[in-house]
Amino acid sequence: MPRRVDTHPELPHPSVGAPTFSTWRLGTPERQRLAVDAFAAAWERRPWPARELRSHHVYLGHDGSTLLHHAQWASAAAYEGFAKTRRQETVDEIDTAVPGIERLPLHRYRHYRSQARAAGDGRVPGLVVTVRIDFEPGAADRRTDWIDTLLAATGGDPEGHRGLIAAHFHPSEDGTHVLNYAEWEDDAAYDAVIARAKERGAEDREWERVRTYPGVTGFTGARYRHVLGLVGD
Repeated sequence: MPRRVDTHPELPHPSVGAPTFSTWRLGTPERQRLAVDAFAAAWERRPWPARELRSHHVYLGHDGSTLLHHAQWASAAAYEGFAKTRRQETVDEIDTAVPGIERLPLHRYRHYRSQARAAGDGRVPGLVVTVRIDFEPGAADRRTDWIDTLLAATGGDPEGHRGLIAAHFHPSEDGTHVLNYAEWEDDAAYDAVIARAKERGAEDREWERVRTYPGVTGFTGARYRHVLGLVGD
């Protein structure tokens, strides 16, 4: 049976070959909480879906409207088996409890690189920020080079990213975008980095290369707080 955990997921995890991320739109903070409770109830009353599912984590959007879901699957085939045979019964139960959930398309990813936490760093993230970086059609092969360019820019300025615990970069399997899942100490630390980047602007050549990289069409960010983790016994 599922077991609740308070810890954040381990990213990357060596046994996870097909991580998924998806977003639900609820509209209000009250419906956010109702959806978290309904999700937990639907999952906890059933056996754990599959040995190949390492964990499932849920996050409250700071916008007061959304939930982020992150599932750590061992393989795409394992997820597809769950989606075909067991997913709909939990969806139906949740929708009965909280009608009108808007589920945005689920995306499968592969982990490429991380700006990993330092050895011995035991900080617990107070904020999770996701940034989706979209690419032009036909530019899928440029995504890993863009990630390398970004990590080169941040690697040369560790003081400028104080408060960042780790960042994990995931190209989507459909070739359209990269998802950066970043763990921060808190909102204040993240806001300080954003303010510093705006002050430096185009004077920072490395960051200008990241922002104007050929094939990139846009950036979309969101802030979350971890509220539920489920693992199998």
